[in-house]
Amino acid sequence: MVPPSPVQRRVRELVRFTQQLQRVHPNVLAKALSRGIVHQDKNLVVINKPYGLPVHGGPGVQLCISEVLPILAKMLRGHKAEPLHLCHRLDKETTGVMVLAWEKEVAHQVQELFRTRQVTKKYWAITVRVPVPAAGVVDIPIIEKEVQGQQQHHKMTLSPSYRMDNGKMVRVRPSRNAHLAVTQYRVLSSTLSSALLELQPITGIKHQLRVHLSFGLDCPVLGDHKYSDWNRLAPQKLPVGILKKLGLPQSKARHVPLHLHARQLTLPALQSGKEELSLVCKPPLYFVRSLRHLGLGIPSQDQNGDEDAAHPGGR
Repeated sequence: MVPPSPVQRRVRELVRFTQQLQRVHPNVLAKALSRGIVHQDKNLVVINKPYGLPVHGGPGVQLCISEVLPILAKMLRGHKAEPLHLCHRLDKETTGVMVLAWEKEVAHQVQELFRTRQVTKKYWAITVRVPVPAAGVVDIPIIEKEVQGQQQHHKMTLSPSYRMDNGKMVRVRPSRNAHLAVTQYRVLSSTLSSALLELQPITGIKHQLRVHLSFGLDCPVLGDHKYSDWNRLAPQKLPVGILKKLGLPQSKARHVPLHLHARQLTLPALQSGKEELSLVCKPPLYFVRSLRHLGLGIPSQDQNGDEDAAHPGGR
């Protein structure tokens, strides 16, 4: 038998890290989620959401987070436990802090905190290229548009208030469908071709971080195969330097997962006399490995990444 090449090994590793919880029995997923719990009290359960799992079901969805909440509740509180409730959503490819509530009323209370922007959210992203300046605010409205061409599809994109016309700045009439979108960012670590960013979305528009990074700062998230190119839905075109460090040819770039992690949520006190809750999740193992391969500094407490997300069946 021919031993696998370094590229084959790298691809297998990425596939293992990102797909192993998408095709398991719901009980196995619930068990993996229970091992990844970062906080639990009488009101809330906070999990570290794995990569590639949608929060809700839909056409073609084999397994989703909401489907296993009754099983997770029984694992935590016995067979008579009521199902847990979702308090917010994360995109299918995003990992990290996800808040669940035992009671519907508490779930509504937390949802209201999100809606009124009282929850502080911090994300980590590995980007292709380094934003200039190294810290700032992207304040550009976002709108959903249809992309014409061979593969007709919808994407979120920028809807700026001004444009250049013959060298003059001209105000654009705002579209009724455009959403206010504000993202604060800062570079935590960088090389010539990539960076680790901390992102703080002030608003919560669909795909906001990915759109602001790619179309606003020209620094798409590593593994963003949707927003790296406006016209096409195709694997991200990666610079030679990044491919070399990741040990992959461009033909295998499609295996690179989205490197966007919901790192921290700070919830205001749910009851008077209680303190605010700061919830932190380790990034998944593939994220930490990519940081190492790319030579990006890892904040000290996250050297190992989330082991449980990488080993659903136990160690």
